[in-house]
Amino acid sequence: MGQTGFKEYQQRQERLAPGHRLCAGCGGTIAVRNVLKALRPGDKAVVGNATGCLEVSTFTYPYTSYEDSYIHSAFENAGATLSGVETAYHALKKKGKIKEEYKFITFGGDGGTYDIGFQSLSGAMERGHDMVYVCYDNEAYMNTGIQRSSSTPHFADTTTTPVGKVVPGKPQQKKNLTKIMVAHGIPYVAQTTFIGNFKDITEKSRKAIYTPGAAFLNVMAPCPRGWRYPSEKMMEITKLAVETCVWPMYEVIEGRYILSYRPKNKLPVEEYLKAQGRFDHMFKPGNEWMIEETQREVDQNWEDLLRLCEL
Repeated sequence: MGQTGFKEYQQRQERLAPGHRLCAGCGGTIAVRNVLKALRPGDKAVVGNATGCLEVSTFTYPYTSYEDSYIHSAFENAGATLSGVETAYHALKKKGKIKEEYKFITFGGDGGTYDIGFQSLSGAMERGHDMVYVCYDNEAYMNTGIQRSSSTPHFADTTTTPVGKVVPGKPQQKKNLTKIMVAHGIPYVAQTTFIGNFKDITEKSRKAIYTPGAAFLNVMAPCPRGWRYPSEKMMEITKLAVETCVWPMYEVIEGRYILSYRPKNKLPVEEYLKAQGRFDHMFKPGNEWMIEETQREVDQNWEDLLRLCEL
């Protein structure tokens, strides 16, 4: 995408109306705005949304913050709901009852995607419905009190993995859902976040929406409250996630891995960890092993990705 094209993206109509109740600095809001801006002017869309922070803050029946048709799904069935709508659309179009072109995009947090909604997401992707599933990954069940999910990073302090004398935060590593989606053999999978001028997320959103067939986007969407950092530091947090390779940016097109960004000077993981209160305990005397273990995990995941990208 050239500079002219990117400027045109940013001048497009907002499809998520202002006045919603999401927190200041919410990563989910920024994810939704940028994904929906990838829709071409005049194109119609049906937007789905699993229960979660995004849903409760943008939808209070009968009002919605979305300019497009909107469906609220339960935690566990956003993938099934949109795949059903997409199927009904094609049936009605075949009968001549609908003539307009529609795109189908559904959003879910990590709780409704990595965990509770995984079975319906997997089914929709395996069946190959022409839809995009977007996970705004804030790495915990933020809407109900910051409980751990399978997306929560190793050693993170949450309300269900509280740091104490015995438990050092979440004892398990973060699930790699992006790779699991690749294993479904779908045409387009990508991982992105908010760095620079949002060019990466808008370009990947465009590809996901306009690639025929099923597509999946995993977007790191920081939560100031759950991650415990000042809301104005969000761009700094996402930049550190990318520069430390905690959250690599890449896409997989028809099974081919393509690295979107490679840091010139890969930063140590502690630069990312120390910016967030959920990892404060890792910097206390005697807990150095947690930082070392996290660094080993990040390095291993990064090397595995480079091999997949044939770099």
